[in-house]
Amino acid sequence: MGKSQKKRSMRRHNPMRVPDSHLPQGLASAESASTKNDAILPIIQKMESPDGSERKWACVAVSNLIQNDPSTRRLLQGKNVVGALITRLSDSEEEVWIEAAGALRNICIDGGYDICSEMYNKNILAPLRTFVPKISTILAQFLESPQNAPENAKKVVYEFADNVITILWCLSETSNKALSAINQINLIPFLMSFLSSRGKLPISTVVAAAQSLYVLTDDNQAAIEEVRSDAAYSSCLLDIVRCNEHDLKGKAKDLSRDRLETLKVLCCGIMSNVSPLPPPSAASTLDVVNELLLPVLRPVITSVSLDEMAAQVQELVTQQANEPPSIERLSLKNTPKSDHKSQTELDLERLENRLRTVQLALEVLTGSCATLPDPVSGISENENEEDLQGTDEDVEMGDDMTEGVPLDENIHAREETKRSSAALLPELVRPLLALAQPTFLSFSPPSSLSIHPPTTSALSAIHVSAFECLNNLFLSLSTSPNAELAADEDTGRDVWSEMWAALSKVGLDIAPGQERKREIWEIAVGVLWGIGNIWKGKLAPIDQQAQTLMNICDSSTEVQVQVKCIGTLECLAQYPDSIEANQVISSYLLSILPTATTPSAKDTEPLLQTVSALIDIYSDERLAYDINFRNGRFLDRLVESVDGVKKVVRAIDRRKERDLKLRGEEVRDNLVAFIEYRSAL
Repeated sequence: MGKSQKKRSMRRHNPMRVPDSHLPQGLASAESASTKNDAILPIIQKMESPDGSERKWACVAVSNLIQNDPSTRRLLQGKNVVGALITRLSDSEEEVWIEAAGALRNICIDGGYDICSEMYNKNILAPLRTFVPKISTILAQFLESPQNAPENAKKVVYEFADNVITILWCLSETSNKALSAINQINLIPFLMSFLSSRGKLPISTVVAAAQSLYVLTDDNQAAIEEVRSDAAYSSCLLDIVRCNEHDLKGKAKDLSRDRLETLKVLCCGIMSNVSPLPPPSAASTLDVVNELLLPVLRPVITSVSLDEMAAQVQELVTQQANEPPSIERLSLKNTPKSDHKSQTELDLERLENRLRTVQLALEVLTGSCATLPDPVSGISENENEEDLQGTDEDVEMGDDMTEGVPLDENIHAREETKRSSAALLPELVRPLLALAQPTFLSFSPPSSLSIHPPTTSALSAIHVSAFECLNNLFLSLSTSPNAELAADEDTGRDVWSEMWAALSKVGLDIAPGQERKREIWEIAVGVLWGIGNIWKGKLAPIDQQAQTLMNICDSSTEVQVQVKCIGTLECLAQYPDSIEANQVISSYLLSILPTATTPSAKDTEPLLQTVSALIDIYSDERLAYDINFRNGRFLDRLVESVDGVKKVVRAIDRRKERDLKLRGEEVRDNLVAFIEYRSAL
């Protein structure tokens, strides 16, 4: 059972704000769904106008047109608006390239990988590279002597820098190729300059810099080493994490509590990404998780009610329906800024930012849960290699490594691990379970658009992150055996019930535009497995739940999802008094085994998990449900499967899948030994 792993290709720190997956593919569907077709042609034409004011108007109009409107965004994309806006980044007039950057920023955030990939492929990095030193120079002039800075300094530092930084952040999540190119721009000093000057700059720009730095330091060794190499960087991050509202100076006095909270959470994430920090950094001696992260993150995830926030959004959307659309406020004579918003829009944005901060806190916390202590062991990381080689020299090296370590220290460390795991249960599990519970706005209606797509995107991202965090937390707890925790059966049953209550709200009907539901289920089965392992034999199986797990196992194409479903079923089958449920689950598991003439329908890993599960379930013949094993002639079925299992294990390539090969050989040998044991009874 492994913890959630970071995979850049699968992870987006800023989930798509306005998904378009509910729309059929192609431009025709976008044209039929969009209500702004007539406005698009004039915008595209004015983008190439010789009049600078018209080009600026066109860039601003794009931002207004795409707001919460995926069909119009897709339609504009089909008209090559991305290419046109990238061209405008090299415009002769400053106002035009500033507004073009704003429009591209909004497209990046509202859209997804496809649009960001299109920008990268159309060489957006070429103009962006030239902007970074230009912004740095103006920023230095502005900070040193605001009154002598160029006339445009404030706009460049406040607005344009925010847009450029955000585009770079989104691009860095597009592909490893894009990330490598961005690594060459030397962004770390550039971004840190905004954080170190936070008292003199607008919070939105500072937060954008922190967000970009958080993404760049996620599993990106080049950026991590650069941050680690400068003690001033870690000192700055540490100051932000530890600051409070009373410490703010200058422009930072205008910070709302929410924006400061967002900045602190992002800096927690950066500190987590780059830890451990080397001396002489002040953070090198700190317990980053317990002394820095948890004190900041815990209040963030416990301070919100998602149901209340969803209700507030619904009220604001109703209010907004009575206001004129932003596109109608556009005119060439009175061109608004691209960030012009009504009070209702600002209120909706504030709620969205609050939700995004919660999601970020969960994301950082997920990584922290993955680093909770595993069981204390005197075995080195090279255990498998030592097992394979098995030389006397290896044994002597192992003895030398443990020599001089007092036994009572190992026992003390093990007890500390158990206590810390048990203590985290009430502190984190309850708020995480609350954040896992969907609201009426958490998912778009079937094949349709939410009443406020950014809120729905943020809420569903929170649920996914909450389940990911629970997954890592319970797997950490289950790999560190704790008799006190396992004995608390009431807590186990309560947590199990709350998990299923959340999943019942998610539902199994997944329509286009509701892909987040599938993602939640795929993570949730891992949480259920972790809970099941902690309270194995203590959770009474419910027919509908067991059947749901079997259905997911059969319908999912993901091998790891199948493994988790089988592992969870194994835990449920070991409830001593549920003879009928044991029979149903075991019959299902037996159906996965190969026969004398037919291979298993499952891949190697689910098959191995199934064999292991059956051995574990029936390892004690004294249990009441063992009657199913005897009456159902399960032993004969296991005997029939042996040759098929051996064939599957032989087919595993040791050079490519060494761990799986070792696992397969162990399960194969256990199966043969188990058959011999049961036959002898």
